[in-house]
Amino acid sequence: MTTPAAPAADDSAAQLVALVPGLPKILLHDHLDGGLRPATIVELAAEIGHELPTTDPEALGRWFVESADSGSLERYLETFEHTVAVMQTADALRRVAREAVLDLAADGVVYVESRYAPEQHLRAGLTLDEVVDAVQAGFAEGVAEVAAQGRTIRVGTLLSAMRQADRAQEVAAVALAHRDDGVVGFDIAGPEEGFPPSRHAAAFQALADAHLPTTVHAGEGSGLASIGEALHVAQACRIGHGARLVDDVTTDDLGDRLGPLAHWVRDRRVPLELCPSSNLQTGAAASIAEHPVTRLKRLGFKVTVNTDNRLQSGTTLSRELTLLVQEAGWTLDDLQDVAVTAAAYAFVHHDDRDHLIDTVIRPAYAAARGGRHRA
Repeated sequence: MTTPAAPAADDSAAQLVALVPGLPKILLHDHLDGGLRPATIVELAAEIGHELPTTDPEALGRWFVESADSGSLERYLETFEHTVAVMQTADALRRVAREAVLDLAADGVVYVESRYAPEQHLRAGLTLDEVVDAVQAGFAEGVAEVAAQGRTIRVGTLLSAMRQADRAQEVAAVALAHRDDGVVGFDIAGPEEGFPPSRHAAAFQALADAHLPTTVHAGEGSGLASIGEALHVAQACRIGHGARLVDDVTTDDLGDRLGPLAHWVRDRRVPLELCPSSNLQTGAAASIAEHPVTRLKRLGFKVTVNTDNRLQSGTTLSRELTLLVQEAGWTLDDLQDVAVTAAAYAFVHHDDRDHLIDTVIRPAYAAARGGRHRA
């Protein structure tokens, strides 16, 4: 029987937690409209006359976390009305994108794939292409500002189509048109129940024909069937969340037994973009200690750790990793493993992945081990 590792000793865990902020991090699942600074929301809302629950930035940040902490994916998604509302002009999109890069770099993220749905930012008259141009300009400004501070971060963009809408083919075409301008892949997001990937089969086929990779939200608000469709209809290279995959793993006196879907995912090394705090909020997991990421990792699945929506979860990638150390007994080896896995399955070319792993991640973890040994 496979069980999560026992929590590390208090002093060892504390030493590891102290190292986490300085470790290089790879983030594959982070929503642009779920990572705004509360103060920015207040300022942008005042400019357009959008009413917020509160105009105090600290109180607003708490409101987002409390409102998202409902146990329901649908209610969780309702909080985005306020963030999306203030992201309707080129200037606002550029500012939000720039600030996201700065905040992620400050957390030690060296490569991020930031995703958003261009179709949600058209209320003030922007076109899909103009939305993408504005966001890419903001990302570029953020990357340049980080470089001026003597640090490095790279941003890949994932364009999402809303699965409850009917614009997937348009968004897929925009993704392909901007693949040389920083767009590295495609996604569908939004409520899973009732809106399967098969509704957008034509878009996924067009992307596959053009060799642009896809990742699909699945196994978060819906069950195993959603993961199966993501793999076989959407031809997903990664699964966004996938926490419900543990429903296809049973345990008896002889140990863990994988069902056919779980075997398919593990055998083909399909990576899972797990988001511990977010998954707790949407009811896909009961606690950090019991979150499927640890069990799936121990069973040999390719797992990555992600933030999903930093604003709604009140989190950073450092915080997510820290929680796993403190509550699920993760070790430095575990942290390195998920960083290497994330880099290895990023939607950039093979040489870029190897560069991240060999020149950024492994040397930093080797140094961390040496420092802990000397301590």
